[in-house]
Amino acid sequence: MLRAAYMAQELLTTFSDDVKAVSLIPSEISGRYTISINEQIVFDRKREGRFPEIKGLKQLVRDIINPGKDLGHSDKK
Repeated sequence: MLRAAYMAQELLTTFSDDVKAVSLIPSEISGRYTISINEQIVFDRKREGRFPEIKGLKQLVRDIINPGKDLGHSDKK
């Protein structure tokens, strides 16, 4: 839950003009970690076999909600 709360905070801070809310929904299935935007799955831990890095997650979210947004250091390789 701590990782999810951290990532939610990062997304709310980075996309303060684009995101109105982030919901953390505990799963009945242990180890589930799915991030979706309006029912579209952006990241699924089971499918990827790992947790997302915050930089990559911000890029995935940006590409859906505001493709023109500059993420500053998160866009640098």
